This record gives sequence, structure tokens and C-alpha cells, in this order.
Amino acid sequence: MQDWKNLGNNRTTRRSVLFLLGACMAFSTSLVGCGTQTSQPDQAASPTSTEAASQTTTGGRTIRIVRSKQLTALASLEKRGNLEKRLEPLGYKVQWLEFAAGPQQLEAINAGGLDIASTAESPPVFAQAAGSSLVYLAANSSDGRSISLLVPANSPVKSVKDLKGKKVAFQKASIGHYLLVRALEKEGLKLSDIESVFLPPPDANVAFSQNRVDAWFIWEPFVTRNVQKNVGRVLIDGGNGLRDTNGFFSTSRAFYDNNQEAIKIFLDEFQKEQNWAKNNPKELAELLAPVTQLDVPTLVAMHDKYDFTLVPITEQIITKQQEVADKWYSLGQIPKKVDVREQFLKPEDYAKITPQEVLAKK
Repeated sequence: MQDWKNLGNNRTTRRSVLFLLGACMAFSTSLVGCGTQTSQPDQAASPTSTEAASQTTTGGRTIRIVRSKQLTALASLEKRGNLEKRLEPLGYKVQWLEFAAGPQQLEAINAGGLDIASTAESPPVFAQAAGSSLVYLAANSSDGRSISLLVPANSPVKSVKDLKGKKVAFQKASIGHYLLVRALEKEGLKLSDIESVFLPPPDANVAFSQNRVDAWFIWEPFVTRNVQKNVGRVLIDGGNGLRDTNGFFSTSRAFYDNNQEAIKIFLDEFQKEQNWAKNNPKELAELLAPVTQLDVPTLVAMHDKYDFTLVPITEQIITKQQEVADKWYSLGQIPKKVDVREQFLKPEDYAKITPQEVLAKK
């Protein structure tokens, strides 16, 4: 049987190296994917991570934002084009880039191939431990129910305890990684009690469908697709307090320092889109059915797994993020202790870029 664990680790390593090499080659004609980023034919070569602003294009600059293929306001923001309209008078164009997961996004941020990332709590911690200089821009709702631990439809596994000694796939340094740790600890188990199989979502999807792993911690729409095809069933999800963290938007320090007005507009338009998405479940489903590859009724039913709101970055959120960093260090998953506060802004700086509607929630 093919060794999926080694395959996942080797692929991630090779692709990370290829990405960094591609980012340093000014004559490259396309952005080399880190992880399993999907290359787009019209993507230009990446600038280096020291470049103060985003790519220069004919008529202005380009702000490069991660593409979402989930039932999210970020996905509808791309489809409806409101951000492009707001940024055009400032001379910005918007480019949406696709990545396999959060860790690959932050590799791209560090190498100058992406400007705004959207990740869970763990990728920024791992990136900081690796020496990246990131800035947390905003916190998003946790949406814990949209992440689930899948087992094959015919699996004898009935509880997390039954996973002891079995192969569990997940993207390393992702929300799946973090929730697996929490789920195991709730049952008195540790990561060492299962066999971790590090695979980015597309590769994990193949491994899971071929019964080469015993479980998979993953987010929507992978969850619902596998359940609908009777390939997998949900063992647990991140709801009921299992997920105790937020998602984050982040950028590089250089991009933040030189593009604060564009960042403010992005967050403002994103929060407007959150409100629209929350209040228009059917319209959102119709818009994103082709993106998610799920039918409209399924997406409407899935809608209540999401909160659709930014939340203010408070001392409580920073403290929780530090707990996450300390957890990863105690488990030997990162090479050094990190002080997450170094990558958060000061309250007065958040007040300048955060929508007033969000600040009012404090």
C-alpha cells in the first residue's frame, strides 16, 4: 500500500521549495504554487516579500486576495464585484488566488505572492515560528460546525476513542490539526495515539475516497460532498464548544504599512458582504452553487453553520491565540516559543481599519 503519510509530507516539502524558488525568480511567467495552489493562466510573477506594495499593473496596483470556494461572504464578495468598484478610484485592481489551505496561503504571503490571507488560528502561529512577519488584520466568526471529522460511510468507528492506532488525515497546521488535538484530549488521548497523515485537502480527498486513511478532519464543502456521495459520514464537528478560536485575515507587515486605506476598504466591503450573505441564504446559495459544486437546497441548509460576521480583536482573542501558540510548542509541533502579540496591531491601529459596526461589538 502506498505510504500516504510520507507522500503528504514529501509533497508539501517539495511544493514549498518550488514556491519559494518561483517567488525569487523575477523572470518567472507564473506564480509557482505552494502546497497545491491552483495556478491561473493570467497570474503574473510574484514580487519578493520585501516589496512595499502589491504588484504593479497597467493603470495601478493589484491587491491579491485568497479565493474562497466555500459558502462564505469572501466567495460572494469575489462574485459580486463590490470590492473592485470601491478600490478602482484608488488605482487598485483585485486578483483572487486559490490555495489549498491556510498554511499555503501564509507561505505565499511570506514569499510576496499574496497580500491578504484568510486562515484559522494555527497557520499564523506556525508561520511566526518559522520567522514570517505577519500582521493580524481582523478576526472572523469561528463557524465551528463547518469543520468535521469524517470517517468512511461503512467504518466501524463510532467515537473518537475508536481512532486510537488509526490513520487520520489532515492539513498540518490547519484548523483540522487543532480540532483533532482538542477532540483527542477530550477523550484522554494524544496525537501520538493516532497515526497522523499530513495531506493538503485535494490529496486527502483522494486518500479518503480510496479508504487509505481511517478518518479525515476537514471543512466544508468537502464534508457535505463526501456525505452526499455516501463516501463518508460525520463522526463529530467543531460545534458545541470544540472550536474555541476565531478565523483571521492577515497580511505582510510591508503590505500593511503601505496599503492601509485599501485594507480598510476591503474589511468594510467584506463586513457589508457578511451582512448580505447572512440575510440572503437563497441568493447566496444560487450564487455559489457552481463554486461549491453543491445544489442550492443543500447550500441553503448549510447556511446556519456559519455566523457571517467579523468580530473585534480584543485582549481575549489575543490571549486565546497565545494559548494556541503555547499548545503547539508544548506538543513539539513548532520549534520555538512565539509571542503572538508581536503580530497584532495596537488598539488605536485596529480602530483605523476596522468597520465601525464591528468595533461597536466590543
